[in-house]
Amino acid sequence: MFHSIQKTLAVLFIALVAGGARAEVKAINGAGATFPYPVYARWASAYHKATGIRLNYQSIGSGGGIKQIRKKTVDFGASDAPMKPEALEKHGLIQWPQIMGGVVPVVNLPGVKAGQLRLSQEVLADIFLGKIRKWNDKRITALNPDLKLPGRRITVVHRADGSGTTFIFTNYLTKVSPTWAKKVGTGKSVSWPTGVGGKGNEGVAAYVKRIKGGIGYVEYAYALQNHMAYTLLRNRAGRFVAPTSASFQAAAANADWTSAKDYYLILTDQPGDNAWPITGASFILVHRTPDRPERTRAVLEFFDWAFRHGGALAEKLDYVPMPDKVVEMVEATWHQEIRDANGQPLWPAPAAAKP
Repeated sequence: MFHSIQKTLAVLFIALVAGGARAEVKAINGAGATFPYPVYARWASAYHKATGIRLNYQSIGSGGGIKQIRKKTVDFGASDAPMKPEALEKHGLIQWPQIMGGVVPVVNLPGVKAGQLRLSQEVLADIFLGKIRKWNDKRITALNPDLKLPGRRITVVHRADGSGTTFIFTNYLTKVSPTWAKKVGTGKSVSWPTGVGGKGNEGVAAYVKRIKGGIGYVEYAYALQNHMAYTLLRNRAGRFVAPTSASFQAAAANADWTSAKDYYLILTDQPGDNAWPITGASFILVHRTPDRPERTRAVLEFFDWAFRHGGALAEKLDYVPMPDKVVEMVEATWHQEIRDANGQPLWPAPAAAKP
């Protein structure tokens, strides 16, 4: 009887210590991709109101986010460019997709409104290659017979920092343009053939708004928030489509996450009549065996809340929430792969955690 009481008290003590450790986490820190920043900021505000816990997120670009989580200076990193399985293994990290959205070309052409200018895959690539230099180039005017396009010089605006948005954009151009694939390729940072650089989606948006004749690429929420003229794009099915939540969802519908090792999946140039061709996911990175498990547990609690309560907020900003089946897969991965130093899981199995 005495030993039974001792055992019960010991279990209660451990539970209280664990609960106290969790209660001490009043803020979690992350850094990385600018692509999802608008929705992460919205989630952070709602989560703080619901729980009292703050999310401090530095929108510094995917390259910076990966560096920060590798150095363990933040509780999580965020990247729009998924890390390859071998790189995750090397650095003791896991990743999962948290949200999906679209990258859109934006222009500053007097008299041209959002959704009026049409661009094909090849023309878009050749603009960013510097091969098409004037807005009244015959290849652009042939796609836009109803628009009066100026003879103004085209100024390309690209990211100056290591960027997952750049990874998504250049991955798309690599798929649709053999010349781009040969000369530039895919990367978070590339050797741009032409143009000026801005830091973050914010910097690209600011430059395009300032430079008449400018063209750049930003996450869709930045185009909407800054009242920018986005273009239509011809997709793989040969149709000109607008960037919308529906067209992002059409591209995301073909995502086969179950077959993607460590969730390494890129959604550009997907089939489908209504698919937006430059769609991508944004990923979260944490350590498999974190030095401060209570902080990683707090990260998981935040993103679990976002999965289950943040969908409507995401859709208002035209992001695409992850499907329920993918959420179940992700949280099973948390349970299986994220452990403390004693090998204990930091997250319960989804079936056990949820009534």
